[in-house]
Amino acid sequence: MPRHLTVLAIAATLAALGTCAQAQQSPWLVRARAVHIDPANESGPIGGVGPADQIEVSRKTIPEVDVSYFFTPNIAAELILTYPQKHTVKIGGADAGSFKHLPPTLTLQYHFLPASRIDPYLGAGVNYTRISNVHLLNGAGSLEKDSTGLALQAGFDYKLDQRWSVNFDVKKLQLRTDVMVAGAKVTTLKVDPVLVGVGLGYRF
Repeated sequence: MPRHLTVLAIAATLAALGTCAQAQQSPWLVRARAVHIDPANESGPIGGVGPADQIEVSRKTIPEVDVSYFFTPNIAAELILTYPQKHTVKIGGADAGSFKHLPPTLTLQYHFLPASRIDPYLGAGVNYTRISNVHLLNGAGSLEKDSTGLALQAGFDYKLDQRWSVNFDVKKLQLRTDVMVAGAKVTTLKVDPVLVGVGLGYRF
């Protein structure tokens, strides 16, 4: 083959390889979000006496990091992480103490428009919450230490470029715990929070 054709062939091959490499995206996406937690705060009458829904867990805004892995352009798994968060508790409007919770959540998502600038998605999965540092009713009250429940998710990514994106996300978690006083169960608290988050994503 003449030298100039060989050079042209090599250049064309390198250009094609460069185009393919540019088109391929890493399967990893990391996001950092600010998330507002809004608990449902549903509970039965304490000890079967009096009105329901007397236990109130505080709202708060927390930092959150999630890591997503894309099995295909449309299907991804997302692990949602934070550090133990402290909530105050009121019973009948009066301060009753506090507790911490750590709620790692794993969802499986479907992304509807992965090649578009705006990519909406839906997700469903499981939430495991570990409750610790419970200080209720001057030590007389306690909470069940573990909660496992369903997690539902909806959101979208707005792509700024090939790597960076802005994310909006809403999750509903099933988080429930038994409330004990002096070792006896007095009611079940359905925290069941809605989490609304806004953040940035980076595709490696």
